[in-house]
Amino acid sequence: MSWQIRIEHSTGYRYATPVLSSYNEARLIPQTSAGQLTLEATVRTEPTAATYRYWDYWGTQVTAFDLHTPHTELVVTGRSVVRTAPARPGPDDGPNWQALTDESTTDRFVEFIRPGRFTADHPELAETARELAARHTPAEFVPAVGEWVRQRLTYRPGTTGVHTSAVDAWQQGEGVCQDFAHLALVLLRAVGLPARYVSGYLHPSTDATIGETVVGQSHAWVEGWLGDWWGFDPTNGVPAGQQHVVVARGRDYNDVPPLLGVYSGGASTSLGVTVAVTRLS
Repeated sequence: MSWQIRIEHSTGYRYATPVLSSYNEARLIPQTSAGQLTLEATVRTEPTAATYRYWDYWGTQVTAFDLHTPHTELVVTGRSVVRTAPARPGPDDGPNWQALTDESTTDRFVEFIRPGRFTADHPELAETARELAARHTPAEFVPAVGEWVRQRLTYRPGTTGVHTSAVDAWQQGEGVCQDFAHLALVLLRAVGLPARYVSGYLHPSTDATIGETVVGQSHAWVEGWLGDWWGFDPTNGVPAGQQHVVVARGRDYNDVPPLLGVYSGGASTSLGVTVAVTRLS
């Protein structure tokens, strides 16, 4: 059964001294793609700024804006209404391991196989990936990796940051959804399975009350290539479904930051992030 969800996401910065100019881009508009339809979407800024939109290389809609009047605080708020679909089961007839190593596949998905800034190679993790792959088909391997990650990481907010790598989180044994996703990507890619990072939102309740607004979460999960992209949430150990709202996809977090910019002025302090979600139907 599909869901219709309203999301309000607010984030921003406070500056020690007035900022004279800033140039920014926000990734807050959910995607319309297989299994998801964005019905409404707006991005507003305080101070008010003229905005324009474009799609980046990875297919994410970006809202860009700049400010040239002195300001000591910047608040960016995205509001959207999205229809999501139930989780799809993993395919029974996806590619086998030999097909995934064919040159046509590796050339097509090279950007989602190579190590990245947050998903570097590590010999021990690569060996773990090979052991798991030897016991599973590619379709079985994706949730098996998710389960392995859940056994190795404790979900603990505040212990890692946006610049923490998968290896760092694994060695610490704790992290947040971004770290779970990055660690899963290391293992998936280590055996040649194309995999990408997904960022968006998660409604926290599987049986959400219609019309009730609750605190939601900015969230991250992964998609593996199994003849088609298939999403799995390693933090919660479930396939991506109607509780998941896709905003951006890329190689890792570096491709999908919700708010990114440069400015001229004093030191900045994050205002934090608030996400409110409401199931409408």
